[in-house]
Amino acid sequence: MVSRSYSNLLELASGEAPSPSFGRMSRRIPRIMTVAGIMSDLDDDGSESVCSDPSSSSAQKDRIIVVANQLPIRVQRKTDGSKGWLFSWDENSLLLQLKDGLGDDEIEVIYVGCLKEEIHPNEQDEVSQILLETFKCVPTFVPPDLFTKYYHGFCKQQLWPLFHYMLPLSPDLGGRFNRLLWQAYVSVNKIFADRIMEVINPEDDFVWVHDYHLMVLPTFLRKRFNRVKLGFFLHSPFPSSEIYKTLPIREEILRALLNSDLIGFHTFDYARHFLSCCSRMLGISYESKRGYIGLEYYGRTVSIKILPVGIHMGQLQQVLSLPETEAKVSELVQQYNHQGRTLLLGVDDMDIFKGISLKLLAMEQLLLQHPEKQGKVVLVQIANPARGKGKDVQEVQDETNSTVKRINEVFGRPGYQPVILIDKPLKFYERIAYYVVAECCLVTAVRDGMNLIPYEYIISRQGNERLDKVLKLDSSTPKKSMLVVSEFIGCSPSLSGAIRVNPWNIDVVADAMDSALVMPEPEKQLRHEKHYRYVSTHDVGYWARSFLQDLERTCKDHVRRRCWGIGFGLSFRVVALDPNFRKLSMEHIVSAYKRTTTRAILLDYDGTLMPQNAIDKKPSAKTIEIIKTLCRDKNNMVFIVSARSRKTLADWFPTCEKLGIAAEHGYFLRMNQDEEWETCIPEVECCWKEIAEPVMQLYTETTDGSVIEDKETSMVWSYEDADPDFGSCQAKELLDHLESVLANEPVTVKSGQNIVEVKPQGVSKGLVAKHLLNEMQEKGMSPDFVLCIGDDRSDEDMFEVIMSSVSGPSMAPAAEVFACTVGRKPSKAKYYLDDTTEIVRLMQGLASVADQMSPQM
Repeated sequence: MVSRSYSNLLELASGEAPSPSFGRMSRRIPRIMTVAGIMSDLDDDGSESVCSDPSSSSAQKDRIIVVANQLPIRVQRKTDGSKGWLFSWDENSLLLQLKDGLGDDEIEVIYVGCLKEEIHPNEQDEVSQILLETFKCVPTFVPPDLFTKYYHGFCKQQLWPLFHYMLPLSPDLGGRFNRLLWQAYVSVNKIFADRIMEVINPEDDFVWVHDYHLMVLPTFLRKRFNRVKLGFFLHSPFPSSEIYKTLPIREEILRALLNSDLIGFHTFDYARHFLSCCSRMLGISYESKRGYIGLEYYGRTVSIKILPVGIHMGQLQQVLSLPETEAKVSELVQQYNHQGRTLLLGVDDMDIFKGISLKLLAMEQLLLQHPEKQGKVVLVQIANPARGKGKDVQEVQDETNSTVKRINEVFGRPGYQPVILIDKPLKFYERIAYYVVAECCLVTAVRDGMNLIPYEYIISRQGNERLDKVLKLDSSTPKKSMLVVSEFIGCSPSLSGAIRVNPWNIDVVADAMDSALVMPEPEKQLRHEKHYRYVSTHDVGYWARSFLQDLERTCKDHVRRRCWGIGFGLSFRVVALDPNFRKLSMEHIVSAYKRTTTRAILLDYDGTLMPQNAIDKKPSAKTIEIIKTLCRDKNNMVFIVSARSRKTLADWFPTCEKLGIAAEHGYFLRMNQDEEWETCIPEVECCWKEIAEPVMQLYTETTDGSVIEDKETSMVWSYEDADPDFGSCQAKELLDHLESVLANEPVTVKSGQNIVEVKPQGVSKGLVAKHLLNEMQEKGMSPDFVLCIGDDRSDEDMFEVIMSSVSGPSMAPAAEVFACTVGRKPSKAKYYLDDTTEIVRLMQGLASVADQMSPQM
């Protein structure tokens, strides 16, 4: 990771300042959009797409551009009567903690994001310069009305509820999809992209985008710079495919995220849901290689990172050492411990998903079931102000206040309130003091992306020597802490010593609270030790370094790939291919066809001449006419090489008398209709079918949409019409099952595109290619033109044989060889075509040339 340094990027004010120089680009940096406007989500200017050649650069520091909705900056208007603003770091911001974790000596961090206050357009240039020079921050200025539609509209009323599993079944339950709000969201993401363009050096800098506010930003960045090194981390949950697919712009967001190089999630569940959506909605499956999960997307590998964020250990330990913290802890000890009361603590935002009211009901249940705890147990609920606005926030506040009032009226007494609600903002040290004193921390959100409250509580309970004195603890005594956490929050999987609960089950939560209070001290100490060991080693620095290491690993091949952009608007994506892998052009192959005299043409059928998803698999009259035309040229040897049975293929091509057919992957072979079928390998017994058929039948009965195809020498289990996730899972099980029961039989078991196949050992399409080339050589017709087209794994055998025979005796010297795969993917072929439509068009072009040349034959 290397970067050119930058300086004086914002030449301000009059426009008469000299243009800044940045890499090979030189332009004055404009102020971004100071008037309201909505940009269409189909905005597309192809001239903006940059596919630059890799170049070396002199480096000072590694550099990363961190992009988020909000900058880690506190803003306030000057109070002395003068115009202007005061800026300071927001120490509680994860983005700032991320920078500290990486270390200033190793990496230079630039921030791009919005400020929490509205800045008048006349002040924006001055503010931009101050923030860049003092804080290395690039503010993104969004007009207020546009920001409202983007943030309070689309982000908070549509994306946020849906990602937390709330469907807009009625106007009161989350926002119904509104295309104007979606266009505002796209427009703001575009503004962010424009702002990043002002500071990025695309060959060197890494860009790290954060959270659901900026999910389409990767498309705009990838469009500008095809090789941009781009990571994205989602801090919220990613919902299951059943929830996500209700989003009208579901594919646009998925494709935008796939324009990243690395996508990060807190938990495996969130990653699994995302991968399932990619599979079900885009037909893209993932692979796990040596511990890394990746998706192949138009020749690019999009990696998946699963790692929960951590806390800033240094900051927390510093706050624990403050005199103010010590004084507050002393005050709380006097208020609770010295009164013989045990403190339970809840710290949550005041929103609908934090489950505050459910927690209060569980407290009420605890006091009802255990009257002896009345007067002895206090729940302090710290309710931070909600980040969003709306009717639902007010309803949560009203319900919380009424529930607290009812519990205190029923169970309270003079000098004792069982529930204390703190709904005003607390300073960080005050919150830490509550953590230090609390016997148990309750985090019972019904849905939350991560939630670092339990981590903060664990570190706070570890304390330090000065706090031990206040608490009257022996510093040599092992520390203890208890956690009751919801199953539905992102930190839950990493806290194996916590009591995990379903927050909707009030009785279970109440029992968990009781268990936490009565648990033996040694067990509390063991649980705390386990948690502290994990939290202290997996801090925010560990998380940030791990993410950037994976991003660097994922991007290391960028310079070796040829990249270009295709598609319009949010359907834009980059195709990345090996420099030697290129599209087969009509002009190139027609020219080669015309100047050659002996030709071998091998064509796969399904997925090549016929689309995989076609209902009617029979060849069209057009396809048959193309094949017949090519076969009429006596200098051509045309072969269909398919996994289908010989009867099926013979029935489909009855009028193509000169067509060679290789059926069942080449086990059966005939050169034309006048010749008998032969086999590429010695004939084998098929008694193994008696073992395989019952196994396949079992999986067919348990997998709706799957079928068995029984051929003469092979059997295929197809799950093309089954649920893709379940079918894939069953296919893996079936593959293992068949390999086990057929271990002593002369067969191979292989998986393909939506199939599991059992066939005789030694049978492959490569044998067909070898047989055909040898046959032509024996007849003195070594081909000087070879065209081989296929779409799946089985066709790679043909490509391998043909490419290895180029300089051998079975081909003419300087033969024109075209091994072509369908789709842009890793292959042994040197050429590709995008789909069956292009293949049929190419074959039609060759047939036209063959027809024109026929009088000369």
